[in-house]
Amino acid sequence: MESFQQAYPFHTPISVAWGEMDALQHVNNVAYFRYFETARIAFFEQLNLMAELQQAGIAPVLSETRARYRRPVTYPDTLLVGARITKLESDRLTMEYAVFSQAQQTLTTLGEAEIVAFDARAGRKCDIPQALRQRLSEYLVVPECV
Repeated sequence: MESFQQAYPFHTPISVAWGEMDALQHVNNVAYFRYFETARIAFFEQLNLMAELQQAGIAPVLSETRARYRRPVTYPDTLLVGARITKLESDRLTMEYAVFSQAQQTLTTLGEAEIVAFDARAGRKCDIPQALRQRLSEYLVVPECV
C-alpha cells in the first residue's frame, strides 16, 4: 500500500456496490471506467479546476481510455483509486489510474485516459490556458513501475 500511495499521491476511496458485479460474480468491466471518472473529477475538484475550466468555457473531454485488469474484484470491498498526470501537452493531458483493493491488499486494475481541452463556445479543441497548464504541471509525475 505504501508504494501505491507514493506512486499515486492523490487517491479516492470507493465502496464496491453489489450491483456492480456481473454473472461471473466479479465487478463488471464497465464499473472501472466509472471509478476512473470518479477519481478524475475528484482530482480536478480538489484543484478547483472544474470551476476554472467552466469559467473559461472549456470542457475536459475524454478522447481515449483503457483498462488493464490484473485481478478480479468482488463485493464487499473498498477500493482506493489513485490518479496522476503523466503527460501534459498544450491541448491535452494524460492521466493514469490504479485501483488498490483493501480486501486483497494489492493492485487489481490499471487505467489510462487522455483528456482534451474542448472550447464549448467554438465547438473544437483548444489549448489549455497557460496559467492552468502551469498549475497542472505541478502534479505531473514521471511514471515508475508500481
